[in-house]
Amino acid sequence: MLDQILNSPYHASIEAALVLIILSFLEAVLSADNAIALAAIAQGLEDPKIQNRALNLGLVVAYVLRISLILTATWVTKFWQFELLGAAYLLWLVFQYFTSDDDDGREHHGPRFDSLWQAIPVIAFTDLAFSLDSVTTAIAVSQETWLVLTGATIGIVTLRFMAGLFIRWLDEFVHLETAGYITVALVGLRLLVRVFNPDLVPPEWLMISAIALIFVWGFSKRTLTQPFVKSEAIEPEQSPVSE
Repeated sequence: MLDQILNSPYHASIEAALVLIILSFLEAVLSADNAIALAAIAQGLEDPKIQNRALNLGLVVAYVLRISLILTATWVTKFWQFELLGAAYLLWLVFQYFTSDDDDGREHHGPRFDSLWQAIPVIAFTDLAFSLDSVTTAIAVSQETWLVLTGATIGIVTLRFMAGLFIRWLDEFVHLETAGYITVALVGLRLLVRVFNPDLVPPEWLMISAIALIFVWGFSKRTLTQPFVKSEAIEPEQSPVSE
């Protein structure tokens, strides 16, 4: 029975579908830390409408950069300088976050922007730095370029949805933004280790497990909100009626 399936004309389609499911799953899992980083960056804009616009436009640019990275992956992977730049950029974001001054009652905060056009390139290049890690994983799963491109397309859509959720959750959970930047540091360190000694790079399952534990801590404490107290009108005391 198995031989019939393997020798059938539908075998290639079945295999492609399974690989696409695996790639989509990996993109979704590996996008969690990326999404929270992008959400924190978008929060550097004051207006929520502009935050959403920055995510939309930034991820359009990021998608173009991802496709370019995939199409040139064979060439890019020959140069360790790209991974070194990506690691340095991510670790710079983490350093900037943990050395920031207190703001609005938060322990730290991400970059701040005066306009939409300042945020867009930061969002795009942050995604590109993350893609240096995820694209390598995707290519290891499949050598079919169209499958990797399809997985990247699904991943960017998933990333936009998750980033929108994280923007709301960042105001709701105390440790979530810090947890996100810790995972950014892990990805940056992973890229850095790959540059100097690829044999020391931790396996994917270990990275996913570590990120999952960090996010459990990130969602462990909600922000304290003041209960709404409805004011009641106090009726003035009636003076006694003199007889």
